[in-house]
Amino acid sequence: MRDVEKTIGNLIDKVDVSFVGSIDSEGFPNQKAMLPPRKREGIKFIYFTTNTSSMRVSQYKENPKACVYFCDKRFFKGVMLKGTMEVLEDSDSKEMIWREGDTMYYPLGVTDPDYCVLKFAAHKGRFYSNYRSEDFDV
Repeated sequence: MRDVEKTIGNLIDKVDVSFVGSIDSEGFPNQKAMLPPRKREGIKFIYFTTNTSSMRVSQYKENPKACVYFCDKRFFKGVMLKGTMEVLEDSDSKEMIWREGDTMYYPLGVTDPDYCVLKFAAHKGRFYSNYRSEDFDV
């Protein structure tokens, strides 16, 4: 892969579904489909919205190890990023990725206590394309 950040960034920007992984209290992996990221800083930091009351938030607070997976179904390409997930509940973070229409999920608005931001920090990745996989550092 010539330009890791550009190749992976383009893939992330095109997805309509993201998959996030967490570790439960028994040490088993858990996977969940989510809406696409709201923001990304290169491929190092990726931001999602979720409910503070969700099972995933409690798992990340207990164990921040995480992975995210993005795939392009049309061209059968995918990338898994491994790293850590931080739960952000401060007003600056919440306002940073808030969008009009989010009251559908968070009826009390940007200050809704059941609205938080997940900030994923990637450390390593694995890209699949053209019948082969390639590991890379982020």
